[in-house]
Amino acid sequence: MLAPPHPLRAIGLMSGTSMDGIDAACVVTDGHRILERGTSLTLPYTAPFRARLRSVLGGGGPLAAVERELTLLHVEAARALLARTGPVDVVGFHGHTILHRPQERRTWQIGEGALLARELGLPVVDSLRVADVTAGGQGAPLVPAYHAALAADLPKPLAVLNIGGVANMTVIGRDGSLLAFDTGPGNALVDDWMHNRSGLPMDADGRHAARGTVDDICLATLLAHPYFDAPPPKSLDRDDFSADALAHLARDDGAATLTAFTAAAVARALPHLPEAPRRWIVCGGGRRNPTLMAMLRDRLAPATVEPVEAVGWDGDAVEAEAFAFLAVRSLRGLPITFPGTTGAPAAMTGGRRHEAA
Repeated sequence: MLAPPHPLRAIGLMSGTSMDGIDAACVVTDGHRILERGTSLTLPYTAPFRARLRSVLGGGGPLAAVERELTLLHVEAARALLARTGPVDVVGFHGHTILHRPQERRTWQIGEGALLARELGLPVVDSLRVADVTAGGQGAPLVPAYHAALAADLPKPLAVLNIGGVANMTVIGRDGSLLAFDTGPGNALVDDWMHNRSGLPMDADGRHAARGTVDDICLATLLAHPYFDAPPPKSLDRDDFSADALAHLARDDGAATLTAFTAAAVARALPHLPEAPRRWIVCGGGRRNPTLMAMLRDRLAPATVEPVEAVGWDGDAVEAEAFAFLAVRSLRGLPITFPGTTGAPAAMTGGRRHEAA
């Protein structure tokens, strides 16, 4: 029998569609098993940088300057984490998605992997979505392989719901099979709504949504989008949905309606599943929104809905940990996407390696 591959210590760096900052986390893995989950941290973006980052979504604006600034912020986050972890073998670098159009075989994550490698003196693996999209896959979600490794000992069927700017789910079947896709908007629409109406970056703790009233007509209009009837695998760009139909609503009513939209979109995914999960565990920033979590529990009943901390995971670190895990899989030529998770034609490897020198 072949000996298992030697474990590697890796850090992962993630800048999500919510544009709130950089998550950095460390794992020890052989590319199959999670042998250790180490420390993690978040480097929040300043409001001025968030505005600059927002300005290049879609590919316009001062792109080169923002890309370099983004990369150097990742250097800062990685160095802060390395001061806690000690030496590591590889860095998994997601960058920041500014455009995702898999139907056009295009996905664009900014961030200079070569600069990051030079600054850190470590090998860096980036461009983890590109091969999948080039082959005709959705290039998203990328985290299901890590969800499956984390959930190896949990009862199935199980759904892992990640609510960042966009929401995505991984369903792990009784036999270990994976089905994954974006369910719809996560926090992005309500974040943008609060920014435009009040200058606030988000609806903290869902307080404004809790004070508002859901407009059922507007909600029905949002749910009429053809995306929800399309079979998975499927994925979204951050800006695929618009709140234009809510322009006449008061601030808190709009926040309530958009929060209900996120929850209702998850429920609309149920007909696409081979078996309804009995348990949903939620990661990402959305799990901290009690108004959203209550709406999810109402729409997904009788299944249980709880934050991933209930099973001992760190809901702030899961995505960053996943990119550390995927970097190791990439180095070892192991698949990181699958037909059931992205619609790729076959299980696919991916990623591009940058050396330190």
